[in-house]
Amino acid sequence: MSQVDDLERAILARAEQLARQYRERASRNRDNILREAAERRRLREQREEASARALGERAFRQQVQASELKMQSQLDRTRWNLVQSVERRLAERMRLFMADEDAYLAFLKELIVASAHAIEDDRLEVLANTADIKRLPRVWEAVAAALPGRELRLADEPLATLGGVLVRSAEGHIRVDNTFEGRLARLAPPIAQVISERLLPSGLDTGNLFTG
Repeated sequence: MSQVDDLERAILARAEQLARQYRERASRNRDNILREAAERRRLREQREEASARALGERAFRQQVQASELKMQSQLDRTRWNLVQSVERRLAERMRLFMADEDAYLAFLKELIVASAHAIEDDRLEVLANTADIKRLPRVWEAVAAALPGRELRLADEPLATLGGVLVRSAEGHIRVDNTFEGRLARLAPPIAQVISERLLPSGLDTGNLFTG
C-alpha cells in the first residue's frame, strides 16, 4: 500500500505542477492578449487623432485661404473705386482749370513746345479737341516763335479728349500724347501705388494676415 500511496501522491503532485504551469501560461497569454489589445487600441486612437488633426488643419487652411481671397477681393474693389474717384476728381479739376482760358492757353502752349522738343522732326501736327482747336489760334504765333525752324500744323479733325494736345510727326510715326487721358494713363500706376500704400500701411498684405 505504501508504494501505491507514494504513486498517488506523485501523480497528484505532477498534476498540480502541470495545472500550475498551465495556469501561469494562461495568465501570461491573457496578459499578452490584453497588452496587444491595448497597443492596437492605442495605435488606432493615434491614427484617428492624427486623421482628425489633419482634417482640422486642412479645414483651417481652407478657411484661411477663403478669408484671404475675400479680403483680397475687397481690397482690389476698394483700390479700384479709389482710383476711379481720383480720376473723377482730376477731371473736375481739369474742367475748372480749362475755364480760365488765359492760364489754360498758356498751358497748351507749354505742352505743344515740350512735345515738339521730344520729336526729331521738323514737320509736326497738333491735334486737340473741338474747343481747343478754336482757342489755339490765339497763341499759335507764340507757339511758332518758341519753335523756330519747325513747321507746325493744327489738325482740322477734332480729337476725342477732355483737354490737352497730341503732337505727332507729319508721317504719324512719332507721337507724344499730352492729352488729359494720355497723361492720366501714365499716372495710373503711381496713383494706384499711392492708394495701395494708404490702404496697406507698413507693407501689410493679405498673404500674411493669418500666417504671419
